[in-house]
Amino acid sequence: MRKNSIKNIRINSQVQKELSSIIHNEVKDPRIDPLTSITSVEVAPDLKTCKVYISVLGSKESGEDTIAGLKSAEKYIRGRLAKTVNLRNTPEIRFILDQSIEYGVMMTRRIDELAKQEEEARGVFDEAEEPMEKDTPEDSEEEFDEEDEEEGNEEV
Repeated sequence: MRKNSIKNIRINSQVQKELSSIIHNEVKDPRIDPLTSITSVEVAPDLKTCKVYISVLGSKESGEDTIAGLKSAEKYIRGRLAKTVNLRNTPEIRFILDQSIEYGVMMTRRIDELAKQEEEARGVFDEAEEPMEKDTPEDSEEEFDEEDEEEGNEEV
């Protein structure tokens, strides 16, 4: 079976769904943060190993504690997975802390900060220029009326 075959993709999604259910409903380790989510699962084509990418909302310490709790409950989780998912081999699970969500949030904050700085710089730049005199709508109408009157007098 190839790595990106349809069968492997289905197995990955099924294992991800079942692992999520097992971790949230059955594992009672206090080190596992309640805001833990499984971002992706990669089951090897030979079904021997499985990489589970875990994202934890919170501090770096809570992420490390969650990984430690999951590693200690790995045998239990693998046994529950074997009962719920019908596979020829139950894969050996490796939990990996996924920091891509945190990285994305950090990059979004940086972009927002740069946009704010750019706005402030534009505001300073606009204030440095001399403001152009703008005609109010009333003034412009009066000018047109005067011009029309002048043109009317010349024609007659």
